[in-house]
Amino acid sequence: MSGNVSPCLEPNPSSSTESILKRKRSDSQSMQSGSPEKFQVVGDEALIPRPRPIRDDTYYLEDGSCIILVQDTLFNVHRTILSKDNSLFASMFSLPQGKHEVEGRTDDNPIILTGDTVPEFRHFLWALYALPPELQSNTVDLTRLMDIARISNKYSFKSIETWSLDAIQEYVNHKPSPILTSIPHPSTYVFNGGAHPQMSDGNGNSNAQLTRLIRLAQLCSHEKLLNTMVLLLRQLMSSSLQYAYLAMTLADELDLRVLRGAAYLEVMHKAVVVKKARVDPIAQEPNEGDVDEEGRLVVTRAQQLRLLSGYYRLTKTWERLRVTPPHFDHASSCSATWHQHGCTQSWLEFWKDKTKGDAVLALGLADVLGRLKQVQRDYDRWGSATYMHHDCRMAAKRSILEMIKAVEEALPDYFSEAYDE
Repeated sequence: MSGNVSPCLEPNPSSSTESILKRKRSDSQSMQSGSPEKFQVVGDEALIPRPRPIRDDTYYLEDGSCIILVQDTLFNVHRTILSKDNSLFASMFSLPQGKHEVEGRTDDNPIILTGDTVPEFRHFLWALYALPPELQSNTVDLTRLMDIARISNKYSFKSIETWSLDAIQEYVNHKPSPILTSIPHPSTYVFNGGAHPQMSDGNGNSNAQLTRLIRLAQLCSHEKLLNTMVLLLRQLMSSSLQYAYLAMTLADELDLRVLRGAAYLEVMHKAVVVKKARVDPIAQEPNEGDVDEEGRLVVTRAQQLRLLSGYYRLTKTWERLRVTPPHFDHASSCSATWHQHGCTQSWLEFWKDKTKGDAVLALGLADVLGRLKQVQRDYDRWGSATYMHHDCRMAAKRSILEMIKAVEEALPDYFSEAYDE
């Protein structure tokens, strides 16, 4: 990571408006005759007309026993179906209603579900009513499977959730991966200052799909799918700044330690970063994840602090490693047949020479992993030219590998802020 970081102020937090919905009931006669529209009250503002809900063409069943409103669409399905699998609906239906009118019996008094979309809920109902041959079809609709998994997780349909997540896992595990093959080659990436990073052939859908899959796996605690998606994203971020930034952002959002260190390291190696400044609100300024006119990646203040902290800590780690090689225990036979002091001296001279070699110095000062791996390659080429005992040579090689592993496992900690420590 290089270049200057310009000082700036944090952006204003986005304001939120709390909306209050007010349902206006009407009798069945007015429903059929096209009575006036219902209204939505937004805070203390004037009434805004809201279109009357429409009945879903597929899942408003004539013999249904439970009417549900999702956004502007009414579904009429069977309570027995919704009560499957010890779902939240089963728990809700078992609650005493008291003197209140039971919801879900008429179009004017439906059960209202919030936070769901009509396509999502329609896909979920497809899974509830599907026949076994339909569920076992070789045709995979990834969007439908993701919708089913999210809704079934939300309403505690455990068996359907497990089926949909396993189907997604099987799909993304195909060789070659359909997720990777749907994404264009890195040479087609286009970054424009002041505009969101995009693919020249429109890769927004693939990007959103990848993001949604990782969030879904985390939400549903599906470890296999999460590990698979993290592995795929790590492959992508090694060849693209866009995916390195995406991985870094998702690691922060979902607290994915397994992804955070590697993602921050990729961004640190690939880009000069700057945090977003609060300037003239009228002027169009780049957002987080954009590349500005000077070619710098715009990040949040927290991300910038983590990147700077990581750079500082990694350079300090290398300074310590450069003067102090990894420790190893000499073989017992070394003392008997070799001069142990000479064995140690040979190891120290090798380490001192190779850590300041041209191949190592050509790498970035904070590229501790890259430098250690270069030293490892030099050690393998050193071979029998060393004056070290054979068993000690093997022990020294293991010590380098263990040091590399230790740095890799600690990467997330290198990129933590001061108050995270």
